[in-house]
Amino acid sequence: MSVRPDPAVPPPTTLAAFSYVAAPTLALTYGVLRILDGLDGDMGPGAAWTLGHLAFMAALVLFAVMLRDMRELLGRGRAATVTYAAGLAGIACAFAQFAVDVVVGFLAAGHEAMGPLFDRVQAVPGVPLLLYQAGPILFYAALVAFAVQLAARRRVRFWMPPLVLAQVLLPLVSLDLIPVGSALAVIAFLPLALRARNRPVPAHV
Repeated sequence: MSVRPDPAVPPPTTLAAFSYVAAPTLALTYGVLRILDGLDGDMGPGAAWTLGHLAFMAALVLFAVMLRDMRELLGRGRAATVTYAAGLAGIACAFAQFAVDVVVGFLAAGHEAMGPLFDRVQAVPGVPLLLYQAGPILFYAALVAFAVQLAARRRVRFWMPPLVLAQVLLPLVSLDLIPVGSALAVIAFLPLALRARNRPVPAHV
């Protein structure tokens, strides 16, 4: 006879465990490539611009996996569900923003040609608000909200929310601090990666 695990605890998921480390690592990769891209004084277009943005788009997909797993850890309550929905909406907006950046990078013959293309995109009503202002903020707010909820339920250590908050705030000080914030995020989410990997597998008698 096998022992049944606590049914309230979600089963292990390799993808979730992977995402907790891979998502901030890919964000860190974007931050490093962004710095390298700007060494000549201009950002984009080019390989560093494209690869960096694609790395962050991949990170956003994995952040969505993370948000889903954190919602599961909180038991799919109302607050967790609202946070999850807001986070997905923010991820969609941020993903669209980076997709625009990638397309502009492909279409522009040089850095000077990127400005008019961005101006055309941002001239569309609602685009600046959704893709560059309020939209992506929902994603970062959801990360902090989930960290606070998990800490309040004692599912994570007390130091996780401050690290996640630092990840969110450091790029506001300088975008060159994205790698630092992402490194802090790896540290913050590592315990959740281990937890996702080591959850007991549901057993049957």
